[in-house]
Formats: sequence, structure tokens, C-alpha cells
Amino acid sequence: MELLRVIERYLKRSRMPETKFGRLAVNDPRLVSDLRKGREPGQQMIARVAAFIAEHTA
Repeated sequence: MELLRVIERYLKRSRMPETKFGRLAVNDPRLVSDLRKGREPGQQMIARVAAFIAEHTA
């Protein structure tokens, strides 16, 4: 899944815990864990995650 790869790269670069990322990006601390287990995100969630990463990438 492309979204998960993008998130994993961001987590590695930022050294942010996955639960904090999920909580800040979409108010769901289990987001990354659920994506790893096969959760399929909707277009709105993909957009929110992309916006969060864009806003917090230097």
C-alpha cells in the first residue's frame, strides 16, 4: 500500500512514534497498526495524512 510506505518513511525520518503520528494526523492512534494489518483507508483519510506530512516536512 502506497500510503503505508509514505507513512513509514515519514516515521523513520521524523523519529515520531506511530501512535503519536496517527493521533496528530487523523485522531486515531491505531492508524499505522491498522494499516499494517490491512486496513484500507478512504480518500479523505489519505488526503488528511498527506496534508499532515506536507505540513510537517521541512
